[in-house]
This record gives sequence, C-alpha cells and structure tokens, in this order.
Amino acid sequence: MHFYELHEGDNDVFADLLLAREEEMDPEEFFEVVQSIRRRIQDSHDSSTLVEAIAAELERDYEFITVSDDRLTAAVNVSKDDDENFLADLDEPEDSVDYLSILADLKAGDPRLN
Repeated sequence: MHFYELHEGDNDVFADLLLAREEEMDPEEFFEVVQSIRRRIQDSHDSSTLVEAIAAELERDYEFITVSDDRLTAAVNVSKDDDENFLADLDEPEDSVDYLSILADLKAGDPRLN
C-alpha cells in the first residue's frame, strides 16, 4: 500500500486528505495527475473543498482510496491514564465548536483585540 497526501489552504480553509493506492505512482506523475484534475474541475466541483473534489476523481479514475473519517471502522483514545482510554463512538455526532463565540470571548477579555 502506498500513501499520498493533498493539502489545500487559503485564508479561510485549510484541508489535508490522505489517499492510499495498491500500485505505486511516481511522485512527479501523481503531481501531474493532480494538476490535470485541478485544472479541469477547479471551477465546477460540488465538494466542500477542492482537495475533496480531486480525491473523488482520483478514486474514480486512478484506483485511489481516500482515507477519511467516514471510512473509520474504529477509533480508540489512548492515554497513560487508564480512565482516559476508550473506544470512541463513531456514530455519535461530534460537538460542534462555535469559533465565532470563542473569538468574541477572547476579544471581550483582551482590549488589544478590539
């Protein structure tokens, strides 16, 4: 099994995706394939991020497998403290983090941020 990574970053969104493939693809060839897909779909994809759209194309046309949370079979929290070791419930939705509230709280507590 061979592993590849896609990174996407701009001012608002940062995304990384891991991909796996049985047959090795030369890094330069992988780059060229990704660039070709990017040029073709960058203005017309329906995915949340460009890397997700590229990964979908790599899965469909080049036998890659995207390593994503929705493909997890099990997740285990590991700690030196026995009480903090557990099998995570993958069916339970994660608590959403309200980053705007956190930022507002920080600004309210620090006059330099206002």
